[in-house]
Amino acid sequence: MNPAKKIVVVAGNIGAGKTALTERISQRMKWLSGFESVSDNPYLPDFYADMRTWSFHLQMYFLGHRSEQYLRLAREKQSAILDRSIYEDAHIFVRALHHLGNLTERDYDAYQRLFDVVVNGLPTPNLLIYLKAPVEVLMERIHIRARGMETGITQDYLKLLDTFYDEWLANFDMCPVLTLNTENLDYVNKPEVLDLVSRHITAKLAGKEAIDL
Repeated sequence: MNPAKKIVVVAGNIGAGKTALTERISQRMKWLSGFESVSDNPYLPDFYADMRTWSFHLQMYFLGHRSEQYLRLAREKQSAILDRSIYEDAHIFVRALHHLGNLTERDYDAYQRLFDVVVNGLPTPNLLIYLKAPVEVLMERIHIRARGMETGITQDYLKLLDTFYDEWLANFDMCPVLTLNTENLDYVNKPEVLDLVSRHITAKLAGKEAIDL
């Protein structure tokens, strides 16, 4: 891969600000961007109607979509930033589905085996940006944006995901990680904050230690 080419993935709980950051960093850095398949996802309506029946199908779709998207952007000459990493599917959301009884042991094992094969064939990202905010803040943001598919999200569920994120990142060594607390980090409405975040990303990609925001 061209050493100037960078692949950055953005991770974080629901409502942490991943899409907003991806959009703005892509525009600011003149990078390509990739987003989660939601509006065109053929399994989401069935999944929300019957999670136990459709969890495996949905996650297999996400695995295929994210790996195709990742490879497509990796082959481009421009640097790229992706909204939600492929790694979160297995380590956070598929794990949560299994933990809550919506994914059988057989399907969980089958998914994990295929996930390992797929991920081992992908180029390693240059940076993972982890966005973190208190669960109360996440709930408020979810309520404000009022997406129909998110109406059933509870604080307990977000806390469970937070625990899984902590455990995953405690052992994550695939690439450098830049953790940003987004509770009071308004990169949407304050250009100076976006400037600061951009400088931290550039510094981290250059191998320099970034200070906490």
